[in-house]
Amino acid sequence: MARAFTQGAAARRFMRFPKRISGAEALTGHIKLLAEPAYQRLITTEPFLRKLIPALCIVFIVCMATFRGIELTYDYDQIAQKAEDDLTLIATALTVKMDSYEGTLPEVGYHTALQNALADSLPPRATSQGRQILLADQSGKIVATAPTRPEIEGLSLTDIVGATQPMTFFGKRAGVLTINEGQDNASLATIHHLAGRLGMVSVVQPEAAVFASWRSEVSANVTIFVGTASVLLVLIYAFFAQATRAQQADSIYAATRFRIDTALTRGRCGLFDWDLARGRIFWSASLYEMLGLEPRNDIMGFSEISKLTHPEDIDLYQLAQGLLETGQTTVDQQFRMRHADGSWIWLRARAEVQTDEGTAEPHLIGICIDVTEQKELAEQSRTADLRLRDAIETISEAFVLWDTENRLVMCNSNYRALHNLPDHVVQAGTPYATVMAAARQRILNTSEPTQSDEIDLADTYEAELEDGRWLQVSERRTKDGGFVSVGTDITPLKRHEEQLLNSERQLMATVADLRQSRQKLETQAQQLVELAEKYAEEKTRAEDANQAKSEFLANISHELRTPLNAIIGFSEIMNQKMFGTLGSNKYEEYCKDIHSSGTYLLNVINDILDMSKIEAGRLELAVENVQIDHIVEDSTRIISATAAEKNIKVSSVKVPAIGIDADRRAVKQILLNLLANAVKFTPDNGKVTVSGNQTKDFVALTIADNGIGIAKKDIDRLAKPFVQVENQFTKTHKGSGLGLAIARSLCELHGGRMELKSEVGKGTEVTIYLPIKTMAKRAEAA
Repeated sequence: MARAFTQGAAARRFMRFPKRISGAEALTGHIKLLAEPAYQRLITTEPFLRKLIPALCIVFIVCMATFRGIELTYDYDQIAQKAEDDLTLIATALTVKMDSYEGTLPEVGYHTALQNALADSLPPRATSQGRQILLADQSGKIVATAPTRPEIEGLSLTDIVGATQPMTFFGKRAGVLTINEGQDNASLATIHHLAGRLGMVSVVQPEAAVFASWRSEVSANVTIFVGTASVLLVLIYAFFAQATRAQQADSIYAATRFRIDTALTRGRCGLFDWDLARGRIFWSASLYEMLGLEPRNDIMGFSEISKLTHPEDIDLYQLAQGLLETGQTTVDQQFRMRHADGSWIWLRARAEVQTDEGTAEPHLIGICIDVTEQKELAEQSRTADLRLRDAIETISEAFVLWDTENRLVMCNSNYRALHNLPDHVVQAGTPYATVMAAARQRILNTSEPTQSDEIDLADTYEAELEDGRWLQVSERRTKDGGFVSVGTDITPLKRHEEQLLNSERQLMATVADLRQSRQKLETQAQQLVELAEKYAEEKTRAEDANQAKSEFLANISHELRTPLNAIIGFSEIMNQKMFGTLGSNKYEEYCKDIHSSGTYLLNVINDILDMSKIEAGRLELAVENVQIDHIVEDSTRIISATAAEKNIKVSSVKVPAIGIDADRRAVKQILLNLLANAVKFTPDNGKVTVSGNQTKDFVALTIADNGIGIAKKDIDRLAKPFVQVENQFTKTHKGSGLGLAIARSLCELHGGRMELKSEVGKGTEVTIYLPIKTMAKRAEAA
């Protein structure tokens, strides 16, 4: 009896799908609809293609763009290198030629002879592609050009290539360099030195002419790439649109087919489509199963169906002929058909004639219902059968009884549901092998059976089903040699037992995790304590070092100011010639230099002293009510003298006439520092503007210039002490780098702030925000 619960057959009814029929077996009407699913081949490959095609297209686009980008970069480098080589070769050839002509040039008509010599010395195509040959004398003045350009002859060579270019000094060793880099007239240039009266020869070629062909190629490649990418994107969209439509059609077909199969299977019936014109018939899978036949996808012929039907019940040929001749459209008949095991089953056919709209061919479409059970039940003793079945159905366990030949006697619904058996299998007399073959719920594991004292009479064991349920099966032999099995569902008990085991394992794992977490937290706490102690020590050291630095700068500044005052005073006396003339004019010039240098150094020391006081926290503000417009007016007047030397216009616009609580000297120092910086870094004929506005609690003053500007990367560090954008080797303006730092610190001491905006080549805008009232007065007003 154990075999009744340890074996089963997996359901295959809904796992079989019809295959595509060849062109010779092409179908029409409803047969084609049921036997050939739409887009069958696309269904198989569509999921893979949906992922593969976009990826391939993207990879193709990326590879194409990368390849062309690398190739264009390589072409760019090749063109640049070739241009530099051409310039070097032309300059070298001209150097050799002009050196050979130098001794033969006459004094009379020297310029004409030099121009002719230059023209004769030019290599082939030397002036093509925009190249310009410049010949300069020892003073650097251009004396000859090729092609001839009278407008630049007489100009200095540095006016063309720039005053800071190393080519004029190093000559051939400087190689080929770019002049006017970053501008529209950027060019490649090289300079070679000549012997004798001639000084230098320069070859200049605009970058626009060098890379003209390369830029045309880039434009063509970009156009081709964009077109190719657009075509691929359109193809991807078309593919996805078509695939989506096919998927929707297949989804509708699958849902319809599933519903039909479910209805046919549960209803113990089968669908058929009889092509009356061709004599071919399509059967659904459920109809094959009812006859015990293996479902197949091809179409059955008229003769095959006739062999399966009982000759006494129905004549298919006469039925078809009668439908065609009489015009009858419905059929409802009962007949027998041969089962695969040789037995006969009763079927009831109900159908209707339909005409195919495309071909106008008649089809008999309907269903066959298995009525064998009804026929057999009518012949058996209903009373005895019903009593026994009622008794078996009343128990909650799965019950099955087998005879001595392992044939099914009876079973209850719990047993059928347990193995998901079809109705035609659980009929009395069904062999054990047939029942097990039709079982859809298999048993995965079983425990060792526990036998009673009477061996071979009773066994008890536990079995795990394929769907996860557990049964306790009890088997016992009957007196006539058969056996009976009773299965009790113990799934809740098993699940509860498993939950208890899982809970115990989780609890143990949680305890272990908590122990590890506690150890980690203790270790991290100790590390945090150590880090906090180290941080406090390092912070104290840094503060002490900063205090010592500030005190040292303050002391050294005091020590330097005394001798500097003497130097400035004595040099001023000597400049004014209070005790007579100095003699040579050079002495007077030196005295002026000493006086200006001493004054500049004193100002630097004063800035250092102010910065040191601020950092040491020893600078106290003498707060009073001051008119901000008066301070702005005084500051612009003071700085106007310095600005006039560079013809820079300093003006104030819309400065509010309002009194603020501030230190007059500190505010004036802020404005003088900012105005001095603006004038310093503004070229000749520039302008510096002071403007202001008033908010609820602050007065904002903005100092704007149209000077050289500051790069964005240098703005954040510019207001730090001793920081300048230029280094010691490239700086072109004097200064200690403390002006902005002192201005920002004094603003912050007042409770305000400073903001800086700048753009290279356009100018700088510095805005300071000073509170109208001190924090204490604002708190009292609130």
